[in-house]
Amino acid sequence: MSDPCFFAPFEPVALATVAEWVTGDLPRGGGEVQVSGVAPLEDASAGDIVFFDNPKYLPVLATTSATACIVARKHADKVPEGVVPLVADQPYKAWAQLLARLYPASMRPVALEGTASGVSPHARIDASARLEAGVVVEAGAVVGPEAEIGSGTRIQANAVIGAGVRIGRDCTVGANAVLQHTLVGDRVILHPGVCTGQDGFGFAMGPGGHLKVPQIGRVIIQNDVEIGANTTVDRGANRDTIIGEGTKIDNQVQIGHNVVIGRHCVIVSQVGISGSATLEDYVALGGQTGVRGHVTIGMGAQIAAVSVVEADVPAGARYGGVPAKPVKVWFREIMTLAKLAERGAGSARDKD
Repeated sequence: MSDPCFFAPFEPVALATVAEWVTGDLPRGGGEVQVSGVAPLEDASAGDIVFFDNPKYLPVLATTSATACIVARKHADKVPEGVVPLVADQPYKAWAQLLARLYPASMRPVALEGTASGVSPHARIDASARLEAGVVVEAGAVVGPEAEIGSGTRIQANAVIGAGVRIGRDCTVGANAVLQHTLVGDRVILHPGVCTGQDGFGFAMGPGGHLKVPQIGRVIIQNDVEIGANTTVDRGANRDTIIGEGTKIDNQVQIGHNVVIGRHCVIVSQVGISGSATLEDYVALGGQTGVRGHVTIGMGAQIAAVSVVEADVPAGARYGGVPAKPVKVWFREIMTLAKLAERGAGSARDKD
């Protein structure tokens, strides 16, 4: 089997240039040294640049064969002889900046066909839709009546843009995504399979059956949001579902109707947020966390993975567990249960 490279290799670049890109410095010199590849610490060879940020991997750093390593100042003396240390305040952030420079095509879902501009003859665009200059629509995509799409936006293969949907400029809508009843800002990335604006889950329940409640709100996605593959965002019931600017959402997340998510939140995979919950700015939710409806998670709060938020969380708090509680309380509970379990096991051994 061939070994395809999905991202084109970059031309060799001098470390002095890399240092400028990431606002770093070269305490041992070596600015004239060139790098031509990137790799993990353990797999690197001559010509590669790597990064180091977690002390857990100090033994691996000591044996790396890389040419250069992006590293924090406090760890610069751990970089072995023969490897050029490039010191940065935040090595992981510097690594991200470097990769964005070297592999710009990796920053968005990769185009599925070669259309560099314009509308594929195999796409279907309603006559009343309005597309600014520079919009790309790939084969199989459908753009509905009265939809509007801003310049620089790419609609990938088989995506569906519903009637009246508004999409801003420089966005990417991934393959097989479906947008209905949605307003999208600028520089938004929606990965393949994202669905927005479908019915929220609302029923008036009763012994004779469950009466469907019409959902007449919208989804509003503000600037610079990124939403991962196969995530779903329900439209509001009687008001809007809102995702604030700069928020990053992972794959396979469910966001219910009337949810309001603030600016620059981070939501990891398989999170479920029930209707009418509110996340204030800079909230972080770990993977597989559930959030009950109508609760508020305060600004800057962090919720550990696999937790269940059943009540309001104060701003800046760190919660975890089922139900979620302050992490110090949660850790004490875990330790207490572990001691009780060990005591019970000891008693059982004594009886034996």
